[in-house]
Amino acid sequence: MMIVSRDHITGFAVGVGVSALAYYLYKKNEDKVDQLLRDRGIEIPVSAKKDFNSMTLEELVGQKEHIEDLIAEKEMINNQLSVAAPTE
Repeated sequence: MMIVSRDHITGFAVGVGVSALAYYLYKKNEDKVDQLLRDRGIEIPVSAKKDFNSMTLEELVGQKEHIEDLIAEKEMINNQLSVAAPTE
């Protein structure tokens, strides 16, 4: 059985603090960090809170395609349900 020492607790507390700081800094600079990652070829989903007027054309087209895919899926499910439902 492993005994938890003061060093373990200190390490855990420091880890939680550093993680919280990193998360805060990321959220504060989220748009800049996401754009930096996109520029390097890493696909980052566009945040839902983003204003459509401030989006680039590429981001708007991506959102449009995503919405069209969702609509097609829901229409397909509704069509399958209406075909499967017995009519009296």
